[in-house]
Amino acid sequence: MSTPLATDPTAPSWTVGDVVVHRIDEVLLPPATGPWLLPDATPEVVTGQDWLRPHFADDEGILHLHSHSFAFALGGLRVLVDTGIGNGKERANPAWHKLNTDYLQRLTAAGFPPDMIDLVILTHLHADHVGWNTREVNGEWVPTFPNARHLTSRTEREFWAGYDMEEARRQMFRDSVIPVEQAGLLDLVDVPAEGVDVVPGLRLLPTPGHTPGHIAVELADRGQAALITGDCIHHPVQLAHPSIGACVDIDPERSEASRRHLLDSLADTDTLVLGTHFAPPTAGRVITHEGAYRLSPVPADSH
Repeated sequence: MSTPLATDPTAPSWTVGDVVVHRIDEVLLPPATGPWLLPDATPEVVTGQDWLRPHFADDEGILHLHSHSFAFALGGLRVLVDTGIGNGKERANPAWHKLNTDYLQRLTAAGFPPDMIDLVILTHLHADHVGWNTREVNGEWVPTFPNARHLTSRTEREFWAGYDMEEARRQMFRDSVIPVEQAGLLDLVDVPAEGVDVVPGLRLLPTPGHTPGHIAVELADRGQAALITGDCIHHPVQLAHPSIGACVDIDPERSEASRRHLLDSLADTDTLVLGTHFAPPTAGRVITHEGAYRLSPVPADSH
């Protein structure tokens, strides 16, 4: 089982215009995650990028990966992007199985109690992004955020509806997706090529490939912008080597194309990139580097 991150009463945050984006930590993923998830990110490839150390990899080329969410208030809404792995879930991946973390306490401490969340955006429907959609109450999985609209791409939900799922994935849908649907809280959004605004300053961008309906999330306020990657980019090593894909990409070629297009749009701009699985400092700006890109880290705001 993964070890929870050390408790920090103040969630790390970044300021985008007047919007404060909080990172809500769940778990540090075990060292075996990197070689499994990104098999082409070999130690030789990783150690060839000095800028990855010490934050994003160790001296032996082992990747650092985290599970966390992002929470912020925008346009009068309290928004949560992705909901992590969740507690007490039966999972085939031992790093995700039957977790017991203080995620909800961290979320509440950051100013986002579960019953006050207005909007949950799900970049895609994988187990480590939907887990806190529900929590167990009296032996049943019930919505954790009962007053929130839950948004995901229509393409995403319809793909999985027609997919021949293995039992582990069926279990994930049973405990983390279907209860939200049955409560009438899941809204499916059509996301065209140019993206779609949810509310002013909050935009969903199509980044298909990892899953067919995968989306990234862009927020903008007072001339500043940030982008939450979801799993279009799992780790900063993919900035240096955009051809490196995840073993679980549904369409690897399309995933790479989405990643390259996104990185090209972000390169040498002031847009703050917030990686959904990036280890601390988690955020940075994309800089062109040696024919590809690197991440220039932006530490969390000091409090």
